[in-house]
Amino acid sequence: MSKLAMPATTPEMAECPSGDVLLVQRALARDADAFRVIIKANNQRLYRMARGILRNDAEAEDVVQEAYVRAFANLPAFRGESSLATWLSRIVINEALGRLRKQRHTVAMPENPEAQIIRFPLNPSDDPERTMAQRQILALVERATDSLPDIYRMVFVARVIEGLSIEETAHLLGVRPETVKTRLHRARTLLRKALDDEIGPVLLDAFPFAGRRCDRLTLAVMNRLGFD
Repeated sequence: MSKLAMPATTPEMAECPSGDVLLVQRALARDADAFRVIIKANNQRLYRMARGILRNDAEAEDVVQEAYVRAFANLPAFRGESSLATWLSRIVINEALGRLRKQRHTVAMPENPEAQIIRFPLNPSDDPERTMAQRQILALVERATDSLPDIYRMVFVARVIEGLSIEETAHLLGVRPETVKTRLHRARTLLRKALDDEIGPVLLDAFPFAGRRCDRLTLAVMNRLGFD
């Protein structure tokens, strides 16, 4: 089976946003609001990254929670050489890869793609036919994405679903921009051109992590950090 490239360890070329440094300083001072801001601002991206590797909702959520705890325990190591989001993403990727390696040594990955479909919250004001069409399209995106080999799936999740640039994706995954382009092209070929053309506008809604799920994970991490 194809293996994912390990995240790069070299600093990003772009400077860390000043807001990140201030948030980290507040978190180091045990400011509960700072932790909440960091968690809620990054939940969506980190969950998508983890799920892109593990292809399992519960496992991805668990990995994100563990990654937060590990990251917050090592906040003094954050030097601002990369953005806080990228720093957290690398930790999540490493955590998910470690979990995946353990799974492969014990049990096989689920073969039933239907078991992994996330039910997306849709606007109740939409007409029934449109709502059904949206559900079918989003379910198709998830099944097709889950079927991709690892090296293509992570590039597709980062570049297309998460919306990172080619350079950001390359830096995050520790590969060259040319490699990102090649793997993305291959991923889109595997997903079929018709799929890419038909659902491009709704890809940002794939693999959601908001509302109660976001709040639940935030509360769990805050409790583990000792905050009420």
